[in-house]
Amino acid sequence: MTIGFGGDPASRTVDFGPEGASLAHLARMNASGNWNLQQDLGAYEAEVNPTGDEEDSNPYGILALSGKEIVADAGANALNQVNANGAISNLAVFPDRMVDAPPFLELPPGTQIPMDAVPTSVALGPDGNYYVGQLTGFPFPVGGANIYRVPAQGGTPEVYAGGFTAVVDVAFGPDGSLYVLELAKNGLFDAFVFNDWTGALIRVAPDGTRTEIGEGALYAPGGVAVASDGTLYVTNNSIFSGSGQVLRISH
Repeated sequence: MTIGFGGDPASRTVDFGPEGASLAHLARMNASGNWNLQQDLGAYEAEVNPTGDEEDSNPYGILALSGKEIVADAGANALNQVNANGAISNLAVFPDRMVDAPPFLELPPGTQIPMDAVPTSVALGPDGNYYVGQLTGFPFPVGGANIYRVPAQGGTPEVYAGGFTAVVDVAFGPDGSLYVLELAKNGLFDAFVFNDWTGALIRVAPDGTRTEIGEGALYAPGGVAVASDGTLYVTNNSIFSGSGQVLRISH
């Protein structure tokens, strides 16, 4: 599992005291529920900084494979690999994109501003490559999030599918369909300002056809998993203490 942070790794103990040293790490939990810290992904960001811009680490999505873990670092805008021996390497970086400035900034018409990628999730595709979901940073445009395909050996990401909003998780089904989970389908601006945390789960069939699953049932969903029979499991109310749910969706 990942322990997130969201900031300059050098400030972890400054902001949170000695306990802050455990942030921006991988951790491993055994069957009895005991866990221990593993690799320091924040230290990797501070030392290597694959994007070359500000140092920021927030490990979020993780894909555990035989002999390695693939981690989407939402703060670093990077996809990293942790080998069995604990060595960390970078597979891909996701650069800023220029997007239209929102009206409330009162900038001249046509002004564009840079937007962080914020990769939140990673899944192994049927083709053996990695598929990475994007939350997007400010100004959180509706329809501005992409799903990127990253070669298994690492390399330049390419857009596999676009037009999503605030993607928080992705998973493949047994038929090759990609399930894309949106934290706030109407955008994070509406979520933060108007408390509209209506979520969405979208099935992208192998032919590209899109279908929303369980429309109206999701509110601030956080994760999706697909069983071998195609049954979907989605965490709901994920950001609200005491009201979290796990929903089972058959379709």
